[in-house]
Amino acid sequence: MHAAPAEPAYLALHRTGELCRRAAGAAEYLAECALCPRRCRVNRLAGEKGFCRTGSEARVASYAPHFGEESVLVGEGGSGTIFFTGCNLGCVFCQNWEISHEGVGVTVTAGQLAAVMVSLQKQGCGNINFVTPSHLVPQILAALDIAAGRGLSLPLVYNSGGYDSLDTLGLLDGVVDIYMPDFKFWNPATAGELCGAADYPHRAREAVREMHRQVGDLQVGADGLARRGLLVRHLVMPGQLAETGAIMKFLADEISAATYVNVMEQYRPCGDARRHPAIDRMLEAGEYRQAMELARAAGLSRLDDRNWQRLLYRLAGG
Repeated sequence: MHAAPAEPAYLALHRTGELCRRAAGAAEYLAECALCPRRCRVNRLAGEKGFCRTGSEARVASYAPHFGEESVLVGEGGSGTIFFTGCNLGCVFCQNWEISHEGVGVTVTAGQLAAVMVSLQKQGCGNINFVTPSHLVPQILAALDIAAGRGLSLPLVYNSGGYDSLDTLGLLDGVVDIYMPDFKFWNPATAGELCGAADYPHRAREAVREMHRQVGDLQVGADGLARRGLLVRHLVMPGQLAETGAIMKFLADEISAATYVNVMEQYRPCGDARRHPAIDRMLEAGEYRQAMELARAAGLSRLDDRNWQRLLYRLAGG
């Protein structure tokens, strides 16, 4: 495995002025928005809003050091998460329903978003973690160029639902250090029912391939923190182990057997999940164990280990 890079990729683009040019080019996408596969074609610069219900400026619901993320993101100071308002996927079971569906959050300028990034760095975070960023790439790029000029030097985490377009990912080539998509569904019918996007499995496969092409397998520094690469999340859903198995096999066979994967067990019925009987229940312990077995059987060995005892020991100052 290659050594972890000495600095985040976007700093080189900032020094040459390419990051500023990239941000300006990305802003043009807002005039007829096709940033994500939904391709709403609304003029967000004129205040029109499509599926994500977001106009020309970003909205932020919250930001803070987060200690519940993957072990390779948390470290001593936590992951510097920025939760964006709105979402281009809109899962019926979303655990952040108020943020993704109801629009809770405040509008921020590029300068204010840059200040948030720098603040998280000053608080000791190990990275900047953009949560649900797919509909806000132009705004993030504009803010990032400002933040880099103010001394930001942390790796960037692109924490998306996996419903990303290749064109938009192209804008992020050489900018994002760590891609962290959640590969949710394998069956188009499931995706159609639960997020209104039957093309999700196809788009997610395309996106994960492109993300891996850009950053490769996850590289971790001597301090145990991720520096660059792909980290895939998969939320195990009730009764959908066949889809879990297919996703794990895809990652191992078509991306890399060294793919770092977080098989997540925290599903619970939220949002409108109760209107969908198949997912209107908690995940059973046996289902999660089987999901982990499917990941290992596919040939994946870099599975996230959240050692809560070690984390609590660190937080207690031990």
